[in-house]
Amino acid sequence: MKSSEHHVVVLGASPKPDRYSNRAVRLLLRLGYRVTPVHPAIPVIEGLDVAKSLDDVPRPVQTLTLYVGPARAASTIPAVLRLAPTRVIFNPGTESPELERALDDAGIPWQRDCTLVMLDSGTF
Repeated sequence: MKSSEHHVVVLGASPKPDRYSNRAVRLLLRLGYRVTPVHPAIPVIEGLDVAKSLDDVPRPVQTLTLYVGPARAASTIPAVLRLAPTRVIFNPGTESPELERALDDAGIPWQRDCTLVMLDSGTF
């Protein structure tokens, strides 16, 4: 799959350039991925329209990358399952055993990794 056909959703995207989620959005864009940032209160990040929730994200989604804490991640379980991404990446600090179990039960692959490192190393 070409990067331009790979839809990546960044949950917890930030407009602040020093945040890892913003760095991920910028790097994904630079590498040609289709990116949908998700944030409940910010309308535009890095020139992209922002979805207010996972339910507002256009489908299909190949990768959901998480930049929210474990409690917030667990609260998104129903929306993540409705989104039905091909895979989910738990960036450092976002690990959620509840969401991981729900993904296992739904047959959705997930991994604990760093999106930025994966992109830089060619393992994304």
